[in-house]
Amino acid sequence: MPITPLSSDQLYRTSGLEQLPASCKSTKHLEPLDKIVGQERAQQAVEFALSMKEKGYNIYALGRNGLGKRTMVLRHLSRQKENSNGRTLYDWCYVVNFDDTRSPKVLTLPAGTGLKFKKQIEKLMLKLSKGLPLAFDNEMYYTRADKLKNQLAAKQEEALVMLTEEAKTHSIGLSISPQGNYELVALNGEEPHSEESYLMLSPQEQDAMQGAISSLEAKLRGIVRKITEWEDEYSEKQQKHDEEVAEEVLSLAFAKLKENYKEQANVKAYIKAMHKDILDNLDIFLEESEEQAALAYASMSKKMPRRYQINVLVAQDSPYQPIIVEETPNYHTIFGYVETATYKGTVFTDFSLIRPGSLHKANGGVLMIDAVKVLEHPYVWDGLKRALRSRKLSLTSLEREVTLSGAISLDPEAIPLDVKIILFGDFATYKLLQQYDAEFTELFRVTADFEDRMPRTDESEAHYAQFISSIIHSNKMLHCDRKAIARIIEFSSRQADDQNMLSLHSVDTANLLREANYCARAVNANMIRVSHVEQALANKENRICRAKDDYMQSFVNGTTLISTEGKRTGQVNALSVMSTTDFQFGAPSRITATTSFGEGQVFDIERTVDLSGSIHSKGVMILTAYIASILGKTEKIPLSTHLTFEQSYGGVDGDSATMAELCAMLSSFAEQPLRQDIAITGSMNQFGESQPIGGVNEKIEGFFDVCKIKGRKSSQGVIIPVSNIHNLMLRPDIVEAVRKGRFNIWAISHVDEAIELLTGVEVGKVDNKGCYDPKSMLGKAQLRLKSLYKEKS
Repeated sequence: MPITPLSSDQLYRTSGLEQLPASCKSTKHLEPLDKIVGQERAQQAVEFALSMKEKGYNIYALGRNGLGKRTMVLRHLSRQKENSNGRTLYDWCYVVNFDDTRSPKVLTLPAGTGLKFKKQIEKLMLKLSKGLPLAFDNEMYYTRADKLKNQLAAKQEEALVMLTEEAKTHSIGLSISPQGNYELVALNGEEPHSEESYLMLSPQEQDAMQGAISSLEAKLRGIVRKITEWEDEYSEKQQKHDEEVAEEVLSLAFAKLKENYKEQANVKAYIKAMHKDILDNLDIFLEESEEQAALAYASMSKKMPRRYQINVLVAQDSPYQPIIVEETPNYHTIFGYVETATYKGTVFTDFSLIRPGSLHKANGGVLMIDAVKVLEHPYVWDGLKRALRSRKLSLTSLEREVTLSGAISLDPEAIPLDVKIILFGDFATYKLLQQYDAEFTELFRVTADFEDRMPRTDESEAHYAQFISSIIHSNKMLHCDRKAIARIIEFSSRQADDQNMLSLHSVDTANLLREANYCARAVNANMIRVSHVEQALANKENRICRAKDDYMQSFVNGTTLISTEGKRTGQVNALSVMSTTDFQFGAPSRITATTSFGEGQVFDIERTVDLSGSIHSKGVMILTAYIASILGKTEKIPLSTHLTFEQSYGGVDGDSATMAELCAMLSSFAEQPLRQDIAITGSMNQFGESQPIGGVNEKIEGFFDVCKIKGRKSSQGVIIPVSNIHNLMLRPDIVEAVRKGRFNIWAISHVDEAIELLTGVEVGKVDNKGCYDPKSMLGKAQLRLKSLYKEKS
């Protein structure tokens, strides 16, 4: 029975938008879609992971770029209610550790109160910077201070006067040297002895004088010790006095602050420690030296002592969980860093120069990162795993991690970490992490596998139309009319390589809409129409099809040999696909087979010269097995066959030429010519059954274009596997040519059908004696083999 070509209706599935009401004339009347269709599996995985509070339930969002993975997750998270993940949000601050300034402390505040607390402290410092100097600059303070000073002076004077009087009785005077030391000197009347006058004294007088001086020096040393004690007592009294004066100011200034935060233990403890530290460091506020005061206040922000600043690392400005997308995930942007400041040539750092990373900002919520970018930057992946394992965020200097120097740096207290990480990546990166990092599956236990395609139904077409509407609304484009919507849906089906599927590669659709919008605006249209969509598609193909044009030009000038009419023995037109970065096209080529007397081997010339991939080699082995099963069951086939892709100078891979190669071999075996106006593509198994191949649309279109170059005939056409019918979404010109009977597409289920189409001769069936009808294709091959057997014997 002759094989009937496919009808034009089978070559392209139009979109009728059956579920859209007739009143819907454009996307203007469509409500934008607030979710991503066709990703229910991935959405369930995301919901599950986000609801799990245990450690390790982070997400790897798996799928090709452009599937809308990030958009889907962001839209899903944007619909979350306040605290829907059960986590309590906090504002995170770093403050000075008054006991060890090298180790700043973490201050945890209720969400939204961090900046408020910072401003309260700034106001407090401003009040103290004015109030404390005033408290120490009044008559009452000076009177009390003078009284303490006078008491000290009176004690000192009394002790020295008594010693002076006693010394006079021994003709000894008490004086103060230029260096400020007390000295006892022998007196000659009212004046100190000169060396001459002293030598004039009798030895007894000199001895008596020296003994008196020694005795008085011992008493003087005791008085000096007492004076030191009195000065210490004075300092303590003066300090206590200063503290009492300062305490009056501080108690009043801190009263409201302490009352406001009495329920928050960590804040209360910090305020108490600050209160004590100010008393211990009053000189910061009373500093008379401008240089020291400037250094104490050196800051890039507010004019307040650096020691008492509040470094608000993260301030929550929303009751919803934070959702952070990190576009440049290097070590500093993820984990934070410590800046340095320079003041008059001195480089310094402190807790106020700690800056947050993405993990700080996402704490209590979700952090989304691109997996490849994480792996590209050194130390980021290890740091991320360390933070997830410990559930703590330690801000350690990267420089200290990677160098051997002992440079002084800060060692801030770690922040408790409660975050969900979502890594976006492709399958190759996923397998790489699984294979080379044993911790990956423990830390990223949930895989959100995003679909490339979804079933094409009336309902899904309606959803896709809403998706188109959402892109238009969000990008403020011109609206699409109904026909343009249908054409874009058909484009999506072509992208999916299936009449019954829609591509979920949203980037392609969004780009097409942008370019169609450009075409519409270029001609001052008020709406995107189907002509603008077609123009956008044509413009894009024109931009990226240089390789295709160059290839087709080789058929125009005869560089690439191919016949599209007549018949040839051992020669068949096969179809393959060539690809550039963002474009693929059909590339017809000629396969030839030659036979010679031999041992039945099949020599794949491509494989012999290392131009064949493993899949192509497998296909050749399959067809060899099939040939042996139909013609060599009792004896070895006495022919050797050489197969090649003519004018192929690059690598060949894939098994889509298997049926074409088999037809060329049988043609050479039976010396029966093959039609050159037909091209064939398709894989096959060891039983001769056709198997589906990829790129069927491009392959058909490629041969159609070559036929136009070489001269169109109504008998021309392409043979494809029947299992590829649902993949057909062909160009309108080909559909029209088929409809008018000017081009043919045959779908076959077995290679025998292809042989009959190409030769016009029945393949033949084996009888109970293992023989084929002599008039059949296999019968003719069998007769030739038998004659060779006789010659060989």
